[in-house]
Amino acid sequence: MTGNKEQQYRFSEAPIWELQRTYYEEQGLKAWNNDQVPQYITSNPMIATAYAEMIFGFLQDRAGQGHLSETVTILELGAGAGRLAFHVLKKLCEIVDYADIPLPPFRYVMSDLPSKNISSWQQHPSLLPYVEQGILDFARFDAVQDVELHLVHAKLSIRPGDLQQPLVIVANYFFDSIPQELIYVDEGKIYECEVSIQYSAEVDPDNPSDALGKIIPQYHYRRAASYEEETYPYHDVITLYQQKLEDSHILFPVVGLTCLERLARLSTEGFVLLTADKGDHRLENWEFAEPPLLIHHGSFSLTANYHAIEHVLKQKGAHSIFTSHHYKNLNIGCILMLPTPLSYTNTRLGYKRFIERFGPDDFFSMKEWMDQQLDTMGLQQILAFWRLGGYDAEWFIHSAEQISELLPGASDEEMLDLQRGIQLMWTGYYPMEQSYDLSLDAGLLLYEMDKFAEALGYLERSMHASTEEPLASVLYSMAICNYELGAEAAALEYARRALATEPDNEVVLELLTALSGE
Repeated sequence: MTGNKEQQYRFSEAPIWELQRTYYEEQGLKAWNNDQVPQYITSNPMIATAYAEMIFGFLQDRAGQGHLSETVTILELGAGAGRLAFHVLKKLCEIVDYADIPLPPFRYVMSDLPSKNISSWQQHPSLLPYVEQGILDFARFDAVQDVELHLVHAKLSIRPGDLQQPLVIVANYFFDSIPQELIYVDEGKIYECEVSIQYSAEVDPDNPSDALGKIIPQYHYRRAASYEEETYPYHDVITLYQQKLEDSHILFPVVGLTCLERLARLSTEGFVLLTADKGDHRLENWEFAEPPLLIHHGSFSLTANYHAIEHVLKQKGAHSIFTSHHYKNLNIGCILMLPTPLSYTNTRLGYKRFIERFGPDDFFSMKEWMDQQLDTMGLQQILAFWRLGGYDAEWFIHSAEQISELLPGASDEEMLDLQRGIQLMWTGYYPMEQSYDLSLDAGLLLYEMDKFAEALGYLERSMHASTEEPLASVLYSMAICNYELGAEAAALEYARRALATEPDNEVVLELLTALSGE
C-alpha cells in the first residue's frame, strides 16, 4: 500500500475515514481491549453519574411541565464498548428508584455503526438485565446519512416526528472521530485544505490500524469562496471566523451538525445534547491553529470544534453550557435545543452540581496525579478517592498492592469499608477483555482480611473464568478458605492441586500434611 502524492482529497473524503470505518467494523469491541482505543476517561462511573444526574434532572423538568406519559428516548451515539451506557443506566435507575417520584418512562438506545458491536451488546451479561426490563435497546446508526432509528429488540422504527418527548443525545468521543471539513482562514478569506496521503513506512494493506499509524498528511490550499456565500448553511459562523481569526486551520463539523439536524427531526420537541470530548468551544482557542495532527490509538481522533456546534445551535435558540474554567483533558457540554431551554432548571442544576463544581475532567486530572502518589497514600486516602470515583475498578486494580501492604495496620472500620467497597465495585463492574483479573485481586485481598466466605466466592469466579491452572498461592488460599469454612474435603483437594503445581512448596506441603493427618 503506497500513498499517492498526486491524489488530493477534500478532508472529509480522504482515505483516513474509510480506514477508520474499516478498523471499527473489523475489530468490533476488540478495539477497546486493554484501552487500545481510549475509553476510560469518557466511560468511568464518575462521568456516568454526572450524566445520570443531568438526565434525572431532565426527567424532573418534563414531569413538572406535565409530560409524564410519553417515553423519553436517550440515544448514545458511538456507544463503542458499552461501558458508559451500563454505568449511566445503573446510576439513573438507582436515582429514580430512590427518589420515588412521578417521572416519565425512559428508554436508553445504544447506537454505533459496526454491526459487530450491536451483536456483542446483545450478549453482554451486564446489559441483558436492562434489556429484559425494557429500558435498553440497540440500533445501528450511520452518523453520515441515516435519518431513522431502527430498534433491535422493540422492532420499532423511529422516524421524523415520531417522538413526543425531546430526544436526549449522549455523544462522548464522537464528534472528534467522524468526518470533518478542514478550512483555513486568513486575511478575511476562506480556503479549503485538501489533503494528500503518504506513509512513513511500508504498510500492511490488510491492517487499517497499521495504515492509520503511518499516515503523513500533506495539506494543499485552494480558495473556497462558496463558504462565504450567504446561501451557505453555516454562513454566520464562517463570517465570524473571517472577522475574528487569522492564519487559522479550522476543523469544521459539517457531518456532526447535519447529524444533529437529522436527529432533531425525530422529535417534535427538540433535543438535549450531553457531550464530552477533547474539543474547544472558545473561539480564541482556534486562532492561529496549526494543521491538525491525527492522534493515533488503534483508530485516530482529532479535536472537536465545539465552538461551531455551539454557535450554530445558539443561532437557532439553544441554551449552551460548557465549563467556565479551562479543561485539561475533557471538555463537557450540555446544549438544550428546546423551545424554552431556561425552563429546564433541574437539568441545568445537574450540570452545575456535577460538572461545573467538580467534574469528570477534574477527577481525571486528580487520578493521573494520584496514580503517581499511591506509595505515599494511607488507606483512608485510597478509600476516599475510591468513593469519589464511584468505586471504580480501575482505581482498585491500580491500588490493590498498596492496600495489601497497608492491611496489617488497618482498623476494623477500614476493613469494613474495604469489604463494602469491593462489593459495590463488583456490582458496578462492566467486564471487558482486559489483561487483569479483578475477581482474583478482590479475592486475595478479602483472604488477607480473613473474610473467607467472600474471598472464596471471588477466587472461584476467577478460576472458572480462566483457562490456565491457578498459581499455587491461589490454590493454597482457596484451601485455607475452605478449611476455615468447615469444608475440609474441598480444602484437601485444593491443597493437593497446589502441591502438584509447586511440588517443592514447603508451606503447601505442611498444610497438606495437616489436612490429611499424615
